[in-house]
Amino acid sequence: MIYTVTLSPSIDYVVRMSSMRFNVTNRTDSEEYYFGGKGLNVSQVLGELDLPSTALGFIAGFTGDAIAAGIGSDMVHTDFIRLPKGFSRINVKIKSGGETEINGQGPDIPVEAFDALMQKIDAIRDGDVLVLAGSIPKSMPDDVYERMLDRVANKNIMIVVDATKQLLVNSLKNRPFLIKPNRLELSEIFHTEVENERDVEKYARRLQEMGARNVIVSMGRRGAMLVDETGGVHSQGVLKQPVLNTVGAGDSMVAGFIAGYLKKKDYAYALKLGSACGNATSFLPGLATRAKIDEVLAQF
Repeated sequence: MIYTVTLSPSIDYVVRMSSMRFNVTNRTDSEEYYFGGKGLNVSQVLGELDLPSTALGFIAGFTGDAIAAGIGSDMVHTDFIRLPKGFSRINVKIKSGGETEINGQGPDIPVEAFDALMQKIDAIRDGDVLVLAGSIPKSMPDDVYERMLDRVANKNIMIVVDATKQLLVNSLKNRPFLIKPNRLELSEIFHTEVENERDVEKYARRLQEMGARNVIVSMGRRGAMLVDETGGVHSQGVLKQPVLNTVGAGDSMVAGFIAGYLKKKDYAYALKLGSACGNATSFLPGLATRAKIDEVLAQF
């Protein structure tokens, strides 16, 4: 079973406007909403690829009810912990020329709820996949991911971490199967300017020396590079189509890579499918669909 952890799921409210002005009433041209959070995005795209998963995390209030109802399906089993107070967050994504995001804080997570999540982590078995994705709510300790990974350290599971800065670095001692920083995050981690593919490969290998097994570095319009645990280097470009959406593209890439590797045990194919999923999401208003993934994959 694949388990994804989203500590603070959200409803993403997307509004599109031809222009936006401050201090006046603005009206939308169109609007949509999606159930989000990085781990949930991974679960939803895995479902499009016919891989079931269990989504773990915390929900609260009527917004939490909406997330659980909207995400749950034959392919995504929701096993959220319901919090006694607060509301799951609503993130506002304003698309008006560029993209502006206003992300909510979400509810406080008490110690008892965290303990309940750890019990679910303890139930993960050998052969399972654990995906830790996204940031940590302010009410939780900074070492949450480390604690979860320590709980499964003696199990034969595939660990995937998609986090930023110190969260990512601190996970490396647990030898995650896959991490996916972007080029700017590499620059932040190593306090240098990562400018070209030679730099990307150099610092991806540094992350391997620190514990990562496979490292995908997303490079925006320049595609993505994978440095795999056998020493191989693989690159995949992007299609030149209008980009409608960047939210969830990286999560889609993670889902596609997991699916590709589980199906074929081939790193080059896993990167190809991951890139197809990331591209597919960027060409749609929401997350990648199977039809769009297949369309993009056929052009790679």
